[in-house]
Amino acid sequence: MITLRSTAETFPIAGRFVIARGAKTDAHVVVVTLDADGVRGRGECVPYARYGESVAGVLAEIAGIAHHVEAGCDRVTLQTLLPAGAARNAVDCALWDLEAKRSGMPAFLRAGLRDLSPAVTAFTLSVGSPDAMEAAARAANARPLLKIKLAGEGDIERLRAVRAGAPAAKLIVDANEAWAPGDLEHMIAACAEAGVALIEQPLPAGADAQLATVTHHVPICGDESVHDREGLAALRERYDVINIKLDKTGGLTEALALASAAEDLGFEIMVGCMVATSLAMAPAMLLAPRARFVDLDGPLLLAHDRPDGLVYAGSVVHPPAPTLWG
Repeated sequence: MITLRSTAETFPIAGRFVIARGAKTDAHVVVVTLDADGVRGRGECVPYARYGESVAGVLAEIAGIAHHVEAGCDRVTLQTLLPAGAARNAVDCALWDLEAKRSGMPAFLRAGLRDLSPAVTAFTLSVGSPDAMEAAARAANARPLLKIKLAGEGDIERLRAVRAGAPAAKLIVDANEAWAPGDLEHMIAACAEAGVALIEQPLPAGADAQLATVTHHVPICGDESVHDREGLAALRERYDVINIKLDKTGGLTEALALASAAEDLGFEIMVGCMVATSLAMAPAMLLAPRARFVDLDGPLLLAHDRPDGLVYAGSVVHPPAPTLWG
């Protein structure tokens, strides 16, 4: 018999995390805990208002299927009980953790990996004035990969300021759907001139058809436009890379299937995250060996992480210890 418990937790962010659609000072997460046979599995998710989610709503979704989980439903059945999204992510990852601990076989082996190695993660700079972003870039210029949040008007000045502050860093720019269609080609050209390695979600999801008609001088990555395998093939002419986040896919189970489908279609892969603790990052580490870009810096943006969190050596993130997950 499995006992399911779900709780809301809050972790302060170090300063403010600012993107095109707003700012926040706390990370609000939901944790699912599954107890069975003297062992415990855990999973963490981030309800995201952009996708119509809230902490209360996610807790209600989980409560609605708790009896199925406690009766022993597996991860395959779970996919039919909840849609892709944060609630399913927390339950799915808790089931992965529980399976690993009950069987004594690490989750990465259960996922078909032979080993799990450290990975270099991006480090995210919030959107701000050019001067503020240049100062943030200078403070982080020892990191090899920086992801900079942009917001539309003034982005070329922000980009130039960051490049001045971190001349040697590889850059990812993330517009979070904020660019105007009329500015798209000009912005892509500016990114190419600045040596940007990847442009993430420049146009709004559902209004991104223009991406199939412009030259991709810089690879373009779909984030808000890509959740799970549904509709993936239709995006092939618009995007070169897809950002796989477990909170969008609804867990590691669908994330692994999405990665395989994406590879079959010729997409490259980025593995990303919301601002959350190491418990949310740990299962996403299983996608890192398949990813051209890894963006699992959520805990680095917090004032404090969980006590058993992932080990970060600069920008190198190490696989989770069994006490954390998997």
